[in-house]
Amino acid sequence: MRPPLRYRHTQFATAIVAPLLLVAVLAAGVGGLTGVMLITVIGPALMAVFLVLFYALTVEIDAAHLLFRFGVGLIRKRVLLAEIVDVQPVRNSWLYGWGIHRTPRGWLYNVSGWEAVEITLTSGERLRLGTDEPQKLAQVLRAAQSGR
Repeated sequence: MRPPLRYRHTQFATAIVAPLLLVAVLAAGVGGLTGVMLITVIGPALMAVFLVLFYALTVEIDAAHLLFRFGVGLIRKRVLLAEIVDVQPVRNSWLYGWGIHRTPRGWLYNVSGWEAVEITLTSGERLRLGTDEPQKLAQVLRAAQSGR
């Protein structure tokens, strides 16, 4: 049985969904105009897969873990609260973009906007978790740390 949640928030991926929908429509249009059915079918189908994988970012905190997952949850990460040593609300550079990738400040997990919480682990590794409520997420993480 899973421990009760202390926090749960889902951020819709506006910065990812809009471009994916645009590319799907363009691919269908180009395929229709050129008569290349492969583009008409595969372009939108591929964009639909990306939409299912990245349409939102959900963050959950229970008594022992920070869990975050993209879209339907096939891409997810779980961090033990005991491994978190520091939490700071931050603003990402626009150069960092969105998605999952390495930045000069560690791994970034983000779907929209520039706000994030930078989390430092006992290993020294840092990660940035994008959110539209960085102060609240940082507050809950700090409270969960002190409640250990």
